[in-house]
Amino acid sequence: MSKAKFLFSTSREHFSVQVENLEELSVEEIQKIESFVSARNGIFDFNTYSFIIKKRVTFIEFLTLLKYSDIEHISEEIARKATTTLARIEFGKYKGMFYSEAPDSYLLWLKGNYRGKDRDIIDAELKSRAL
Repeated sequence: MSKAKFLFSTSREHFSVQVENLEELSVEEIQKIESFVSARNGIFDFNTYSFIIKKRVTFIEFLTLLKYSDIEHISEEIARKATTTLARIEFGKYKGMFYSEAPDSYLLWLKGNYRGKDRDIIDAELKSRAL
């Protein structure tokens, strides 16, 4: 049986995990992961092979949670891109705030409504949060 390969990242409001080898896992292992996510009121997205849990935890805390879940895994923390960490919002309600600190809901709104010069930064931040 394969071990799940998790790529962990965190943001201001949640943590997200990419399951790199979801297709290689058994149905039983996938059900364990789904149960883990569901027990924490998270969302599992089969289209992107990832899940989001709307609670911010550190990588060490995530590993501790997994320890008690009986999920065989290999986990790695993803470093956030410097461009989204250093870029500031230049307009609107969150003017002056770093994109990396902006709420998920605002970034998702920008994705559908903003067409300015920071569009690449917004897309990169959404991708890093797996949104």
